Amino acid sequence: MRKSLLTTGIAATAVLTLVGCSSSPSEGDTADEATEWPSSITLSLVPSVEGEDLAQALDPLTAYLSENLDIEVEGVVASDYAATVEALGTDQAQVIITDAGSLYNAIERYDAELILRDVRFGATSYAAVAYTNNPDKYCEGEPVMSTYAASGIELSSCNGIEEAGAESTGSGPAAVEALGEITDGTKVALQAATSPAGYQYPVVAMREQGVDTDAITQVPVEGNNNAVLAVYNGDAEVSFGYWDARTTVAEEAPDIAEKVVAFAYTEMIPNGGVAVTSSLPDDLVAELTQLLDDYADSSEEAASVMFDLVGLSDWTSETAEDEITRYGEILAEFSN
Repeated sequence: MRKSLLTTGIAATAVLTLVGCSSSPSEGDTADEATEWPSSITLSLVPSVEGEDLAQALDPLTAYLSENLDIEVEGVVASDYAATVEALGTDQAQVIITDAGSLYNAIERYDAELILRDVRFGATSYAAVAYTNNPDKYCEGEPVMSTYAASGIELSSCNGIEEAGAESTGSGPAAVEALGEITDGTKVALQAATSPAGYQYPVVAMREQGVDTDAITQVPVEGNNNAVLAVYNGDAEVSFGYWDARTTVAEEAPDIAEKVVAFAYTEMIPNGGVAVTSSLPDDLVAELTQLLDDYADSSEEAASVMFDLVGLSDWTSETAEDEITRYGEILAEFSN
């Protein structure tokens, strides 16, 4: 069932070079138009790197695709994630690497096909974490320690969201009923309204637990590190960030596990991924999907490019499109 279209970013435009899509048959194809491949395609993304590094970062990926597809693949830089959607919608790009909200918009507005999901540290999604400096109020029982494997740091949690002495999982939803302890006037640090982990998913989770989010005292913060520090410094009683944002301040706040306890996880927030225009031939999409899926494992350089370019360790063809659809439902609550 289609949801209401989101309006965010409709005016955004990608600064792209329009690539002609005059078709020529790939080797072995018949004259059937359905199997003809374009002579070139354009891939649009918002890279993690900036400035002079852009061309160097993009070239290995597009060269790999061009060589293996035997057509020209051009990589172009979008001004922001919303611009990747408009680039696809105006056929200035046929492939986009973008965030989850933009994937949803591309699917809803332009019938794009989701072909891959981003993998970061072995996962395609993550939870928003509720942090507190008042465990007596929000925790059932004493906090326990578990290890955040990515950095080896021990961190505290309660309400059974992690197992004592084990590696933490960050899997949600967990203990969301504890959010119901947030009362009118409670100081809650929230990030910008566009932040999935710092605002959107937490606000929805609080509302679902009966919290009047208009009656809490919102403490605005910028960034996940500052959300954690707001609780650490006592500026807020509760805050929210991605799992596990406490690692970002561990050096400046070595006692972070003692002072900031995780007490709930929201439902999982999807990573972004790769989508293609519906006009591309199915066999081209299949080959493109496989090549991108294999890219990170194709060489050490590819793995490095993957991480440097878009901050990923891999892509996966297990797209879990229902998570993207749910993300669209969450976004719709903040689109007015």
